[in-house]
Amino acid sequence: MAGEATTRVEPDTAVIVLSVVTQSAQAITAQQENARKSDAVASAVKSAGSSAEIKTSDYTLQPQYDYRDNRLPKIVGYDARNSVIITTSDLKNVGAVIDAASRAGANSIDNVSFVLRQTSPARGQALADATQQAMNKAQSIAQALGGRVLRVVEENEGSTVAAEPQAINGSFDRELNSMVKMKPTPIAVGQLTIRSNVQLIVEIEG
Repeated sequence: MAGEATTRVEPDTAVIVLSVVTQSAQAITAQQENARKSDAVASAVKSAGSSAEIKTSDYTLQPQYDYRDNRLPKIVGYDARNSVIITTSDLKNVGAVIDAASRAGANSIDNVSFVLRQTSPARGQALADATQQAMNKAQSIAQALGGRVLRVVEENEGSTVAAEPQAINGSFDRELNSMVKMKPTPIAVGQLTIRSNVQLIVEIEG
């Protein structure tokens, strides 16, 4: 017997992926400048949202080459990139977190998404609704056959959570931002769709 339940709920967690990118003619300079700005970004994010969790997702230090004049490539500088993942349950504060990180030195906002934690009651409720639907079908069939459902022999379940597109991609011009007052970043949270499916194999007593 199959049961399916669909519900729309508010997300409970925001995940922000942003990066600090620095450039210099010397590798050590690009690296040190990146470390300084990354520390400033972490401090700013914690000040803007005390519930935010920050962890590094990727770090690279790469040479930049000059390929002109049909000569062998020449290293002309270095790019350091430190990407971090910020997780917060304070959805109303997501725009403020992004703004604080940008002012502190983050110059690439790679992605903003909204998710539902595995422990969310909404997940359990959708699964319970799908299970009840499957059991109702089994009981209806059993009654039609003049019997009753004796026991559940096997149960399989699955669920998906789909979000409305909610992403910001782009870079911030640090010189421009220092000259004009930044407007608060507007963030529309939207809703998530939870779909739960349950397959039951039951024993019917005649």
